[in-house]
Amino acid sequence: MTSAFTLPQLQGWLSQVESLCVEVGDFQLQHWQSVKSGDIVDKGLNQLVSFVDKESEQRLMDGLSAILPGSCFIGEEFNPDSVLSDEPTWIIDPLDGTTNFLHGLPVFAVSVALWDSGDTQLGMVHAPAMCETFTAVRGGGAYFNGRTLQLEGEVSLSQSLIATGFPYYDFEKMAPYLELLSDLMRATHGLRRMGSAAIDLAYTAAGRFDAFYEMGLAPWDVAAGALIVEEAGGFVSNFSGGHQVLFQREIVAAHPSLSRAFLQRVSDKLG
Repeated sequence: MTSAFTLPQLQGWLSQVESLCVEVGDFQLQHWQSVKSGDIVDKGLNQLVSFVDKESEQRLMDGLSAILPGSCFIGEEFNPDSVLSDEPTWIIDPLDGTTNFLHGLPVFAVSVALWDSGDTQLGMVHAPAMCETFTAVRGGGAYFNGRTLQLEGEVSLSQSLIATGFPYYDFEKMAPYLELLSDLMRATHGLRRMGSAAIDLAYTAAGRFDAFYEMGLAPWDVAAGALIVEEAGGFVSNFSGGHQVLFQREIVAAHPSLSRAFLQRVSDKLG
C-alpha cells in the first residue's frame, strides 16, 4: 500500500520531529543523574518509569499533534495495548533505556516513528547524552547527524560484533537464549548489551554493530530503528525470517552480507 504522504512532506515533518526530539532530549539531560528513588515507579519486574518518562511523552505527543493534527499514538505509557488503525499513527518511546538513564548511563534515546498505509514511513532515534541523531524516511535513505548511512562491503560472522538485549521479564526461552549466547561468543568477535533497542538498531544501521537480535520487544522499541536499518540497506526480520516485526515481540537486524548466516543461527535456537 502506497502512503498518502509524499517524500517532501515526510522530509519536512522529519525536520520538525528532529527539533522536537532535541528539545525533549535537552529536558531529559536537565534531570539526568538527579532523579531520586522517590521519583521512580516500579510497574513490574524490571520495568521502571519516572516523571521524566511521563513528561517526555507528553511533550512528544503535544509536539507531534501539532505537526500532524488528528494523528493517533501508540506508546509504552499511552495506549500500550492499541493496535494500528488506518489512521496515521505515531509510535513513540520517549525514553528508551530508562534503566540506563536512572543509573547515570548515557545510553538512552528518544524514539519516534510515523506509521501510515501499512508501514513505517518516518523514523528517528535521538541519543541526547551522546549528541547523536539517526533518521530515515521511507525511500529517502538513512542519516546519522546529517551524514548518509549506507551498509556496504562484506562481513563474515567470524568478524562480526553482535548486539542483543537480555530478557528482563519474560524468561520462557531463557535456556535456548543462553545457548545462542554461548554459540555466538565462540563464533564472533563478541557481543554487546547496550540496554536500548532503539540505539542497538541505530548502531546496526551505522555499521557499529554488524547484527542485532532480541525478543520481548514492543512496537515502540523497534519501529524507528528498524526503518533506519532498512533505509541504510540492512536486513530486518522476525526470528522466522518474516517481514513483520512490530507486533512479533522479536527482531533480527543485520548487515546485508551477514543476514542469511545470522538469521539461521537465531532461528535454529529461538525460532
